[in-house]
Amino acid sequence: MLGRPMLPSFAIVAGSPALPWWAWAGFFAFIAVMLAVDLGVFQRQAHEVKMREALVWCAVWFSLALAFNGLVYRWRGAELGNQFLAAYLVELCLSVDNVFIFIVIFAFFKVAPRWQHRVLFWGILGAVLMRGVFILAGVSVIQRFHWVLYLFGAFLVYTGVKMALPRKETVDVDPDHNAAVRLFRRFFPVAAGDPDGHFFTRAGGRLMATSLFIVLIVVETTDLVFALDSLPAVLAISKDGFVALTSNIFAILGLRSLYFALNGVMQLFRFLKLGLAVILAFIGVKMLIEPWVEITTATSLGVIGGVLALAVLASTMRPGPPAEK
Repeated sequence: MLGRPMLPSFAIVAGSPALPWWAWAGFFAFIAVMLAVDLGVFQRQAHEVKMREALVWCAVWFSLALAFNGLVYRWRGAELGNQFLAAYLVELCLSVDNVFIFIVIFAFFKVAPRWQHRVLFWGILGAVLMRGVFILAGVSVIQRFHWVLYLFGAFLVYTGVKMALPRKETVDVDPDHNAAVRLFRRFFPVAAGDPDGHFFTRAGGRLMATSLFIVLIVVETTDLVFALDSLPAVLAISKDGFVALTSNIFAILGLRSLYFALNGVMQLFRFLKLGLAVILAFIGVKMLIEPWVEITTATSLGVIGGVLALAVLASTMRPGPPAEK
């Protein structure tokens, strides 16, 4: 006798055993609704996002992430719940580096504050798609070639040491030095300005990209580099595709609000990068010694939380010099 037809599962691709398709569909549908509400309701009229509005949205995304974390705890157990929280916190800290880059990019291109949210909205939407591809591909590679984990571990230790070393912050955001921008300009005309905040305009009957679209390309290519950095970190914490991807997406979606909340007060997070360096090195070492020494996810979560708390406390007690105007 034939049984009931089996519903498709994303277990092979995502590394999540017997995870039903509706779990993925439900998650992405929820994210799509939240983004539609954000852009179509709260950002219908372009405006400068003030500190209060940014903090409210930070609280909204953080609360949603914790609520989803509770769902993962209840649905898939404490181990994966701890993995989600640890991955989310690490990615959230990595996002602070993105905030610094966004500040530099917008200052270089002199993007009006009222158009910055539009650039970040579409830029982060692209980042979500990139992270999805990278993480699911990374999980599949790890399942087939376990030794790749040791490469990731060594890379994280190297990144942590490099991040901890004192160096002058220099970021090249000149579009003339960006390969993606140069390639785009070869095949598509670019208008001189963008007074109405559009990505495309018509001039002399020709469809042309605006300088605001060039800013978007720079934001996307910058996030591509950050995605390559964060991939080993999240996969070191969780090899479950659903947990790795959803924790990453929740952190990214809060990045726009984080930018508007932290812009101008980055000096208050003076030691956060040092704390992040310690965390990345710890995660890398954990991956390298995994065959011989087992460090539980709960222990890792305690280390991550403790280091972050110390970094924030130290930054509060000894803030850096005010940002230059």
